[in-house]
Formats: sequence, C-alpha cells, structure tokens
Amino acid sequence: MSIFKRKDIMKHFFILVLAVVAISCGSTRVDYDYDEQIDFSQYQTYNFMPEMDSGLSQLDLKRLMDATDAVMQAKGFTKSQTPDVLINIIAEEYEDVQRNSVGVGIGGGSYGGGVSVGAGIPLGGNKNHQTITLDLVDAQKDILVWQAVSDSNIKVSTNPQERVTHYTKIAQKIFEKFPPEE
Repeated sequence: MSIFKRKDIMKHFFILVLAVVAISCGSTRVDYDYDEQIDFSQYQTYNFMPEMDSGLSQLDLKRLMDATDAVMQAKGFTKSQTPDVLINIIAEEYEDVQRNSVGVGIGGGSYGGGVSVGAGIPLGGNKNHQTITLDLVDAQKDILVWQAVSDSNIKVSTNPQERVTHYTKIAQKIFEKFPPEE
C-alpha cells in the first residue's frame, strides 16, 4: 500500500471518529405534558414555589431560576408575590458510563498463518447526566397544569460561567413550547 493511500485512509478514519464523538455527545431533549382543558392565556404572572427541594446546589438552583426569570419575562410574564402559576424545579443527576468505543486492528498473515492485534479506543468518557423536571402549578387551584422534563449531559468539571451557560440553555429549551399552542 502506498504512503498516499495510507494517509488518505487515516484522514477518513479521523473524520469518522470525530463524527461519532460529535453524535455521541448529544444535546438536551425535552418532553412536555400539559392539561388540554386549561386556557393558558389566563396566566400572566408567576413565581417559584416557596420551599423547593430541587436536588441542585444553591448556586445551580439560583442559576436556573435566574435563567427561568429571563425566559418567562421575555415571554411577557411578570414575577409576582401573588402569582397565577408557581414553578417547581426538581433535578436528578447521575453518572452515565460510556460504553461506546472504536476498534482498531492490525493484521497480517499468509499461507495459513496469521497474526493480529486489536484495541478498543473509548469514545468520550464518563459524563454526568442530568434530568430536570419543571412543573407549573395553578396557584389558585393547586393543580399541575404544565410539565417539562429535560434530559441532558453536564460536564463534571466546569467553571461558574460554563454552568450559567448550561442552565440558560436548559431554561430556553424547556420553555421553547410554553405556553402550548391551542
């Protein structure tokens, strides 16, 4: 095999590995549910549940609440001490062990004999996986009217600004389809 073909194969292999890594990183997925009998246009004000047990650190909860404030206000809602809806946040985090790998092999042989060497190169590595459930409860009736469950990866080692960016993206994605179209 000529040196030019070998370089070409390695270039294509490298591109394939990058594509697999990019695909395996994934993005935030959000599932929605809501009460179809509710007229969401009646809601104009919001606030957070007074005592949330969110499962997030105080710093991350504040980041997510600040991002939620920005998104809700951009949608025309006003934060109020006597809100129409209350927002509850519940988060779970767990380590997701990566099981994806790329195999690399070298082989050779002739006349019935052969030698081969193989190795698996892990893709990515372990990641923390985060599920955030955001409930909107009618404050007067005390009933759940809308719910979003986001599912995303979060880096283990991040600085405060990266965490702000993460929770801002989460809040934007969660409220993408709120209020539901009638």
